[in-house]
Amino acid sequence: MRSRPLLLVLVVGLTVAGACVPSVRARGGVASGGLALRIVSYNIRHGRGVDDSVDLARTARVLRDLAPDIVGLQEVDRTVRRSGSVDEAAALGGMLGLQHAFGAFMPYQGGEYGLAILSRFPITRATPVRLPDGNEPRVALAAEVRLPDGRAVMVINVHFDWVSNDSFRLRQATALTTVLDTLRMPYVLLGDFNDEPGSRTLALFEARATQLRKPASDHFTFSSTEPVKEIDFVFVAPARAWGTGSAHPVTERMASDHRPVVAEVVLRP
Repeated sequence: MRSRPLLLVLVVGLTVAGACVPSVRARGGVASGGLALRIVSYNIRHGRGVDDSVDLARTARVLRDLAPDIVGLQEVDRTVRRSGSVDEAAALGGMLGLQHAFGAFMPYQGGEYGLAILSRFPITRATPVRLPDGNEPRVALAAEVRLPDGRAVMVINVHFDWVSNDSFRLRQATALTTVLDTLRMPYVLLGDFNDEPGSRTLALFEARATQLRKPASDHFTFSSTEPVKEIDFVFVAPARAWGTGSAHPVTERMASDHRPVVAEVVLRP
C-alpha cells in the first residue's frame, strides 16, 4: 500500500484486533476543557533484553509502570520463532488491557516483523503505510484513536532504517510527509527515527510538527545501558491543537536496548 493517498489511511483500514476495551479515561483534564494524554514510544527489541532473554512479561511490566494512554512500539514480532511464535502486540495488549494494532515490515522466521500501537482508547482503524525500502522493508503504522470526548487523533508510529548513511531514512521520511501534509485531524508522530537532532530527517518533521522536548540534562534514548544518542522522539501537530507538552526518557536498563520515552501533552478543546 503506497503512502500517497490519504484516504487509504483514513478510510480503508485493516481490521483492528484488541483486548476487551476498558472504560476509557483520560490521564487528566485541564480547566479549559483540554484532554491530558500520556504517550509512550518504546523500541522493545521483540522483548529481548540486554540479558539476551526474550521476556515479554518483563516488557509488559515496564509499560504498566508507565501507565500510558497511547503507546508506539518498534521491533515487534508476530508469530516469529525467535520470540516463541507469539503475537506480541496481541499479548501485550492482553496483559495491559489495551487495544492493539500491528503493521508488518516483512515476513520473518515463520511470522512477521514490524511495529505496533497500543491504546487505552478505541482504535477505530489502522493502516500500514508502505515506505520506500532501505536496508530492510519499512512501513509507518497509522491508527485513528477515538478519545473519551468523542474527538479523534491519528497516531503514526515509525521505525526508520538504521544504517549510518541517512539516504534511506530521508527517502522514507519524505514519503511519510506526503501523508502528514494531507491530514485534517490532530496527530501524534512517534517512534525510533534512527537519526539525531540536527539531521535532515528530523528537520522534515520539525518543519511540520512540534517536538516534545526532553530535558537537556537527560535526553539520550540509546543505548539503555550507556545512553549516548537521542533517536526516539514524539511530535504533535498542528501546533494550534496542542497545549504545552514535554517528554523524558525513563531509566530502564534490562528490558530492551532502548530507553522508553514518556510524553505528557494536552489536546486543546
